[in-house]
Order: sequence, then C-alpha cells, then structure tokens
Amino acid sequence: MKISLIIPTLNERGSIEALLRAVEAAVKTQNDEFEIIIIDDGSTDGTVEHAQSLTFSIPLRTVVRSERGLATAVLRGFSEAQGDVLGVMDADLSHPPEKIPELIEALRGADLVLGSRNISGGMVEEWPWYRKWASGFATLLVRPLGVRVSDPMSGFFFLRRSILEDVECSPIGYKILLEIVVKAQPSRIQEVPYVFRNRNVGKSKMGMQETVNYLRHLWRLFGGNCLKPAK
Repeated sequence: MKISLIIPTLNERGSIEALLRAVEAAVKTQNDEFEIIIIDDGSTDGTVEHAQSLTFSIPLRTVVRSERGLATAVLRGFSEAQGDVLGVMDADLSHPPEKIPELIEALRGADLVLGSRNISGGMVEEWPWYRKWASGFATLLVRPLGVRVSDPMSGFFFLRRSILEDVECSPIGYKILLEIVVKAQPSRIQEVPYVFRNRNVGKSKMGMQETVNYLRHLWRLFGGNCLKPAK
C-alpha cells in the first residue's frame, strides 16, 4: 500500500519536529510506502520553515493555504495525496505515532480504521469534567444518524481512498471523520484503542466557535440531502 499521512498545522513549531521524528520511527519497519503532507493554515511561528529544514527518510511535502479550518485542511490533504490509503493525525502529539502500524495493519481487513478513546484500552489522559461531558454529549447527538463507531469525534484515522469515490464532503469545523462516516458509509470499520495525550506545547484551537461549528455541521448532516443510500 502507498500511504499518505495528512497533518494539519497552525502554529505547531513547538511539536512538529518531535511528531515527525516519532512518525518516522514508528513506520521505519513497515513495508508500505509512506508520504507525509503538512497542510498549514498560515502559521506565523515558523512551523512550515522548521519542518522544511528537517531531513527525513519519508518524503515530506508542505502546502500553505490562506483558508483556515481543520476539516477543510484534511480535504486539501486528500486532494494532494498520492496514496491509496489516507491517514490523518493532529500535529500536537495528542495522537501517539507508535499506534500507526497497528491502525494500518487493521486496515488490511477494513475500509476505515480509527483510533478510539472510548473502547477498552482507550482513554483521555486528563481532561476537566466539562470537556469530558461535552465530548460525550457530542457523541450522543450523532446516534440518530446511524453512526456505528464509539468515537466519531476522533481525529486519528486511516481509510482507503476508494470509499470517498462519489462522496462530496463539505464539513464545517473540525469533525471530518464524522462527515466521512455519515456520507461514505464504509461497510468495514475497525477501531483501535489509544490514549489521547494532553498538549504540552502550543495553544489549543478548540473554543466556543468550534462548538457552534459542530452544531451547524450536525444540522447540515441531519438534512440528509447528500447522504448516500444505505449499503
């Protein structure tokens, strides 16, 4: 398989080198072909320049755009990718790179594999009660859409490019996985537990605006006018 790993960034200079080194170490024994694509939303801290100055055994490309938004950054990454497998992870080290081989191995018998915080073996390292409550409530809201995964809010996943054929994604905000699960309706989904780590450097992009964006996204998905027929 040729695997394209998309990493959206916005002012992640403090973590980008450690992340790229960890990804390189995690996949060095894999027989698959890899590429990394950084989609940057106009960082002002030198994230892109620092990434470009590093030397890796994995091909690395950077794309700088004027638009902002994690979900649309991922879609831009998909359009730039050359792989038949597409992966997504955050740049802030909240997603453990050492789990990548496990997710890829699971994908050999699936169409979509996601890292889950909500199955046995998965967890959040440390969150305040209100963030745990918000995440649980957000997950509960999508159940009427027929979503069959435990952690539809996950930003750590790999999928076969083929499931996106004839699927028009138009997400709002951060929740690109939810958009894919609802619209593409992959028939073979697997989940791999992981521990979501707290950000050690940089600033979280989550806030009230992203909550509003999530609700707008749900409203659009519940409209159902662009859902594929059930498989």
